[in-house]
Amino acid sequence: MGGKSGDPAGGRREMSSGNMAFAEAMRQINPDVVAAYPITPSTEIPMKFAEYVANGQVDTEYVTVESEHSAISACVGASVSGARVMTASSANGVALMHEIFPIAASFRAPIVFGLVNRSLGAPINIHCDHSDSMPERDSGWVMFYCEDAQEVYDTTLLSVRLAEHPDVLTPVFVCQDGFITSHCYEPVEFLSDEDVRNFTGRRGALYPLLDVDNPVSYGSFVMSEYYMEIKRRQIEGMNQAGRVYGEISRELARLTGRDYPVVDRYRTEDADYVAVIMSSAAGVLKDAVDELRDRGVKAGCLRVRMFRPFPADEVSRALDGKRGVAVLDRSASIGGTAPLAAEVKSALYEAGVRGGALVPVQDFIYGLGGRDFFPSDARDVFDSLIKGNFGEKARYVGLHERAAAEVGGD
Repeated sequence: MGGKSGDPAGGRREMSSGNMAFAEAMRQINPDVVAAYPITPSTEIPMKFAEYVANGQVDTEYVTVESEHSAISACVGASVSGARVMTASSANGVALMHEIFPIAASFRAPIVFGLVNRSLGAPINIHCDHSDSMPERDSGWVMFYCEDAQEVYDTTLLSVRLAEHPDVLTPVFVCQDGFITSHCYEPVEFLSDEDVRNFTGRRGALYPLLDVDNPVSYGSFVMSEYYMEIKRRQIEGMNQAGRVYGEISRELARLTGRDYPVVDRYRTEDADYVAVIMSSAAGVLKDAVDELRDRGVKAGCLRVRMFRPFPADEVSRALDGKRGVAVLDRSASIGGTAPLAAEVKSALYEAGVRGGALVPVQDFIYGLGGRDFFPSDARDVFDSLIKGNFGEKARYVGLHERAAAEVGGD
């Protein structure tokens, strides 16, 4: 696994998928405990890591369990005991873990979780949208959404440092689009094992459960006299995540030359019209931006990488003064505003209260159940902004015309 001559940072460049990139990062990190119950499309991650365990390439304690609920429960127990812990899951597996996610966050258990996005049924669908991760947005976990396999790899390394930082101590989701990012192969630059170990270091656990000389208690019953204070401390850890992330991401950038700000601004500085999106579909929007620029239209794309804590200041600064903003969600909040759109509107409202310009925003729902997002769809989104088509209801990208007519859609 040694580096090749001329490879970046003493590492190597190989073809890899997002799943394999996450699994390779796990191998290099060599966590103390992994507990997992495979589910499509994240199955390859625990399978590949189990291979590393069987071959003696890591000395991780791999816990085979009977369900996803048991997997995350085992992860929490190991984490509060002082172990460095990682796992992965998708869709219904994530839903089954839902009960434990806020417990992990409240226990300040710095678990790093590879969440490979897949739709939640019904109807049954194994392809990508963000309906599995978005229900967890208020569970108290840091949330990253990655565009490609390289970003999955680098974000996994960053997440270990971020989660375990004493000012943060918060578990992290590293999200990637199922089958789109998770299974498609592309060139990825891997660091050497030595560089990864030096970057991630070893966990120095605070208040581990198994420190018998300094006994602590986890999971105690708390009455109203102290509950709010405990939650306030937890919230402060989340509030510190942005600052700490900036520090460690700059450190990784010095090592790799790859920089990952909380928002990826593509030609937004002088743009009149900006589309906001997360994850793999950003590339389609960027191509549309380039085409529009060639036609003299000042378009831009803003990709949100860190969804929790939401980078409201960075988003509002990037969108201030624009003539039109489209927000594209790969999940729907049935009966409410889609998650990313709600956050963007909230950020712009706060900026407006502080004297910023009123920015018109249109919500779009796209890609549910893995529906393709084509360049023509991206162009239609921008055309809608240019024409000033702003309304209260979300617009649905790529919805069949007959279905739209039956439900009274646009």
